[in-house]
Amino acid sequence: MAALELVEALGYSRLTIEAVAARAGVGKQTIYRWWPSKGPLLFDAFVEFGPVGTDELPSGVLAVDLARELRAAVEELAERRFDQVCRLLVHEERTDLVTLLLMPRRMALEERLRAAQRLGEVRADVDLSAAVELLLAPVHQRWFLRTAPLTGEFADALVDLVLRALRT
Repeated sequence: MAALELVEALGYSRLTIEAVAARAGVGKQTIYRWWPSKGPLLFDAFVEFGPVGTDELPSGVLAVDLARELRAAVEELAERRFDQVCRLLVHEERTDLVTLLLMPRRMALEERLRAAQRLGEVRADVDLSAAVELLLAPVHQRWFLRTAPLTGEFADALVDLVLRALRT
């Protein structure tokens, strides 16, 4: 947590292992024993203390469930403390970021769409992986390029548009 607090206060360029060790109340050797540099340290802190998504059970209403997941993604990306770290990790092209943080949300969305497909709420010919991309890619693009604010309303609009394309 010390690393996340410091990167928020100081920025990545001014963050040092010494500062993290001092904030955590340990020697810098302790930090270096586990992490060779501040990049891997921040990644692990982000995974441990960062955004976690939603663990709520499906409501039974597809639009509500998809909007809840997308709103959680928007809130996480819009949170200042995690924005800096996430941008750094994307810049470093961390494939483990995708595996640990993005895949669980992708899988949850795809499973919810699969359940809706079984119930006839989504056309049988829909490629569910592509549908998940239609939901998440605009959120990530808006966050990465900062073309407009990330809001819950934006998430709701995406769900509405995508569901129009997927419905039977």
